[in-house]
Amino acid sequence: MLYFDDFKLGVLKGDSVVDVTAELQDIPHRDSLDLMNGLIERFDAYRDKLEKAAGAGAGVPVSSVRIRPPLPRPTNFDCMAGNFMENGTRPAPSPINAFHKSPSGIIGDGDTMVLPDVPATVFEGEAEIGVVFGKKTTDVSEANAMDHVFGYINFIDGSARGLGPGNNTFFMMKSRETFAPIGPYIVTKDEIPNVYKLQLNLWNNGELRQTYNTDDMAYPIEHCIEWLSSVHTMMPGDILGMGTNHRGLHAFADGDKIEMEVDGLGRLHIDVRDDLKRTWSRETRLQRQEQGHDPAHAPQLSGKYAPA
Repeated sequence: MLYFDDFKLGVLKGDSVVDVTAELQDIPHRDSLDLMNGLIERFDAYRDKLEKAAGAGAGVPVSSVRIRPPLPRPTNFDCMAGNFMENGTRPAPSPINAFHKSPSGIIGDGDTMVLPDVPATVFEGEAEIGVVFGKKTTDVSEANAMDHVFGYINFIDGSARGLGPGNNTFFMMKSRETFAPIGPYIVTKDEIPNVYKLQLNLWNNGELRQTYNTDDMAYPIEHCIEWLSSVHTMMPGDILGMGTNHRGLHAFADGDKIEMEVDGLGRLHIDVRDDLKRTWSRETRLQRQEQGHDPAHAPQLSGKYAPA
């Protein structure tokens, strides 16, 4: 499912999208941006109607429409931190941890991540799988956690590293405008045979930079949902980013064209803009580690805030 053009709600049918907005008008919603959340909450009641409408409609080519963020207005957007074993190089999982990402940072396919005028040491984007909640979720057990999952999306977790006091870095690093690209659509969980055998890839200007598999996850989705829902309630349409393998992270810079894909979830495209035209070294973290550099993240080479 996806939003397109002026936030019409559509169902993907091969290379076409069928507008099913008219079939959903009895779902309570303030405006079209809320309609997806309402549909997710009532999906079992509407699934047959959607499938019938999608089968009967001719649709229009996806290439002819503007794809929008599929979840423009979640109540909560949480992200797991340090949740991958870095291809087995970590001796043990890090203590379980997460942070809240501002939903106002959400952008969609074809949109632009804008690097702000702040003295970040580097800007990076983390390719992740996002879990979409289908039910109100409070204090659920690991055994029942997947009953609360609606589906999955591609997610790029934008980061402005090196900002703020050492004990409060996540807020200034993660919750910036345009730093939460998602999409291009939501895939229901029944369409993904094994969520723990999915390849994630991220390309920068056509070059593959980040590549890893969900089988490297430290804490599985079920465990993360049990832990997260003991902290606060997640609502239908809320998102949980499952974290990333950091070895392919590298600097994002002005003019970059980013593509990101998880098996079965389509391909997300975004641009990067930096009005300050700053530049960074372009090695990945793994490349810098192998070269013996410390810190592992790429240094800024030119522009405002560059080291003297």
